[in-house]
Amino acid sequence: MILVTAANGNQGKLLIPRLLAAGAELRACVRSDESARTLRGIGVTDVVVGDIGDPDVLARAMHGVEKVYYVGPALHPRERAMGIAAVDAARAAGVRHFVLSSVLHAIITDLVQHEIKRDLEEHLVSSGMEFTVLQPANYMLRHRLKPAFEKGVFLLSWALDRHQSMVHVGDVAEVAAAVLLESDRHAGATYELVAPGRYTAHDLANVIAEVTGREVVAEQISSEVFLEAALGTDNPAEFPYQARLLRAISSRYSSHDFIGNPNVLTWLLGRRPTTFEQFTRTEFAAFTAGSAAEAD
Repeated sequence: MILVTAANGNQGKLLIPRLLAAGAELRACVRSDESARTLRGIGVTDVVVGDIGDPDVLARAMHGVEKVYYVGPALHPRERAMGIAAVDAARAAGVRHFVLSSVLHAIITDLVQHEIKRDLEEHLVSSGMEFTVLQPANYMLRHRLKPAFEKGVFLLSWALDRHQSMVHVGDVAEVAAAVLLESDRHAGATYELVAPGRYTAHDLANVIAEVTGREVVAEQISSEVFLEAALGTDNPAEFPYQARLLRAISSRYSSHDFIGNPNVLTWLLGRRPTTFEQFTRTEFAAFTAGSAAEAD
């Protein structure tokens, strides 16, 4: 049996259907009854509902499991403790293979979430279980394209001339499925998952302009505006941990490039990874179709 945590999240929504199609025996762990209903609706019969930080929920989720795909909670102040507890619970339950969703360049410790992932990688490697670590670059994000599609403005909260590499979450899910279904082949591996291209914000705006056929400019927003939008509040002080994490992202990405190499992902997929242009074309087609439907 395979356990997938955060099973209705960005990765889970794309990973679960792949595992079901392959006939895998599957258990999903989610926080809400609504997510559970969604998963049961697509054929997942074994769903554990609850906070993975609760030891009882964690024990139920791990019981009888052979493989785990662990996706930690984003922006959670207990992310490190929860991840370490998940590794320990898996080992205690006799899990054979633990696959960790980490981050590209976890060694960058001035990024809060990277330092946490680095600690989780170390704990997993030292656990005695078979492991695989996936290190994806930043995801290509739909919500960042919306202002560009609607207003011709591409917004980022860091310096516009810094280069970044990205990856399509669908490609990450494809790799995760392969690792879980062919675990012996991937045991003991750490894989950087990076799409082709190193882009400044201006480069990305130019790609969007080419796809949409309209002028698109890149603009930098302040870290405080970014915080308010990301946290859904005009008082980031209410969320001190999350605010520190997001400020660290803006600071690091304004002073350093964040880049990787696509060779490993290309080998794992057996094809060229999804490019930012392909992603943008797909999202623009969906945006255009949605706008047309609203107009009818």
